[in-house]
Amino acid sequence: MSFTEKLRKRWNAGSVKQVWIILLVFALTGSSVVWLRQIIKANFEWAHSPWFTYSYYWLILPVYNLMLLMYGFLFGQFRFFWEFEKRFFQRIGKLFKKHSS
Repeated sequence: MSFTEKLRKRWNAGSVKQVWIILLVFALTGSSVVWLRQIIKANFEWAHSPWFTYSYYWLILPVYNLMLLMYGFLFGQFRFFWEFEKRFFQRIGKLFKKHSS
């Protein structure tokens, strides 16, 4: 069984083509986040301080997730990424509940 076929089954995708589109959305989102950080660091003096690095990692999570939904919408995969986001935040919620008790 090929890599894309395994992903198709895991993600419950309709076709291998859909798997490639999903992978493209993940790649574009990750590249956009890196590009965004480079733009900020190149244009703002305050972006070279340690607090920026710490803040960036906390703030990038919601930005990444919004970008994932945006690219998913543009490539016709919004439903997949909406379900993906819901599962992701359910897991984070369980993690916080586990550590708070």
